Amino acid sequence: MLDHGDAPSATEPPARRATGAAALMRRKPVETLVAEGGQGEGGSLRRSLSMWQLTMISIGATLGTGIFVVLGEAVPKAGPAVTVSFVIAGLTALFSALSYAELAGSIPVAGSSYSYAYATMGELIAWVCGWCLVLEYGVSVAAVAVGWGEYLNELLDGTIGVTIPDALSAPPGDGGYFNLPALIVVILAMVFLLGGARESARANTVMVIVKIASLLLFCTVGFIGFKSGNYADFMPLGTAGVSGAAATLFFSYIGFDAASTAGEEAKNPQRDLPRAIMLSLVIVTVLYVLVAAVAVGARPWRQFTDTEASLAAIMKDVTGQSFWGTLLAACAVIAIASVVLTVLYGQTRVLFAMSRDGLVPKVFSKVHPRTGTPRVNTVIVSLFCGVLAAAIPLGQLADATSIGTLFAFALVNVAVVVLRYKRPDMPRTFKVAFGPVLPVIGFLFCGYMMFSLEAVTWIVFGIWLAVGLVIYFGYSRTRSKLHA
Repeated sequence: MLDHGDAPSATEPPARRATGAAALMRRKPVETLVAEGGQGEGGSLRRSLSMWQLTMISIGATLGTGIFVVLGEAVPKAGPAVTVSFVIAGLTALFSALSYAELAGSIPVAGSSYSYAYATMGELIAWVCGWCLVLEYGVSVAAVAVGWGEYLNELLDGTIGVTIPDALSAPPGDGGYFNLPALIVVILAMVFLLGGARESARANTVMVIVKIASLLLFCTVGFIGFKSGNYADFMPLGTAGVSGAAATLFFSYIGFDAASTAGEEAKNPQRDLPRAIMLSLVIVTVLYVLVAAVAVGARPWRQFTDTEASLAAIMKDVTGQSFWGTLLAACAVIAIASVVLTVLYGQTRVLFAMSRDGLVPKVFSKVHPRTGTPRVNTVIVSLFCGVLAAAIPLGQLADATSIGTLFAFALVNVAVVVLRYKRPDMPRTFKVAFGPVLPVIGFLFCGYMMFSLEAVTWIVFGIWLAVGLVIYFGYSRTRSKLHA
């Protein structure tokens, strides 16, 4: 029997009849969420993903732009202590990952933290969380696509000696008019996704193996040019610099929750989702810290700039040969493409869940009967992200994505505590240790990281939330399937 209000009692009106403020708190029972799993308009998603593929999805969505591109923005903020910044960002992600793992095993559905919030804190909070996920995944795709274009130019320069002109490879504000490569990689990812989840997962697995191998190659070659003197002044910009860099680098950990968006396409979600989330985060954190340590050891931190701090450029400087830098650039082109693919996948599945609940148009939950994918959803999201990538500079995208993600992660930590209280006897295949202590720490870490971001990022986030609330009260609230 459900308790603490997860379902209406015989003497209480059902949640769908709630009005006023109560309507904003109406919850969708866990059993209902799970029962609806996979069902869309005109078809259903297919359970075809193994634990290995789920782990590769999370690694594919996480391991990429943060280390290949954003490192150049973080080092000038923290100096050699950027390694500490990676650890702080990783710890923040770890506490939230524990909460994600518990909820993913208990509520194995496509909506990720949006669905967890719907089951625990009510529809309005769920909408805000889902709206933040739109920011996290959608804008993250665009930011990653921008980084892909930078490495594509390095690859072209190292192989055929030409590059795409700035006018067509950089957005307005960064010296160009339109970032064509960023749009192209999003369209390529869209083509893979339209083929089906299993086919996309296979392609992603190959790309993830390439990216891990390329980072290990960088560490091996980069260690040749390692100079301990580069660490002599370890924290030149103080703890504030380390915190600011950690907030920026949290962007590097966005995506470990991507496996949770595959809850309705996993073969054994209760068992495999928690394992995939935790395993992917451990692998990614170790690689990040190792690569950052070697990069700073190979190049003095004051020489890091956005345009000259790519791993390929560092590798070229260390060896004095263009071959190694070109090889790494080729690997990065493949590696970053996998981030675009998997994060775009996550975005479409979140919108799928929101559409099924009636909060966004039905077209987002329409499933193609042959491929088992939300085709129209995928095309709409891809075109939106592609245009965004072509028109907005990377730095602004990264910080805007980080704050939206941190907010969503904070809500997931709260959701774990709420569900523990409301449904203590519910089966859980993974359980966060020490009761509510770790989720509370995770919540506080997220809050600390959010307040380390710049004021302009908060302004953008506030505008984003305001737009989301207007859409909710003007459209979603009355079209919700829980509405009378």
